Amino acid sequence: EMQFVESGGGLVQAGGSLRLSCAASGVTFDDYAIGWFRRAPGKEREGVACLSLVDGSTTYVDSVKGRFTISSDNVKKMVFLQMNSLKPEDTALYYCSWICSGSQSGPGTQVTVSS
Repeated sequence: EMQFVESGGGLVQAGGSLRLSCAASGVTFDDYAIGWFRRAPGKEREGVACLSLVDGSTTYVDSVKGRFTISSDNVKKMVFLQMNSLKPEDTALYYCSWICSGSQSGPGTQVTVSS
């Protein structure tokens, strides 16, 4: 059974940093892709970053380019999202998603950025 457990969220002031982690199980981690999505109150789900586990290529939504970095530890089956220069508009529930599909399998981790 595919499972994901996210962690690392919290409350941070604008301009601060957080590092999110996602522990995966039940998936073949050297294949396909994995990404981070976010849900904010009153807003649609948004794909933040996607990482190919095959060749390491990455894509980001324009609003986070240059501030967020997605990476993985394929041995430990973990994916990370380093978030720098955080803004209040980054406030959301963040979750990792297999094949960058947008589907949510884990509880997510809340990120709140105060102004």
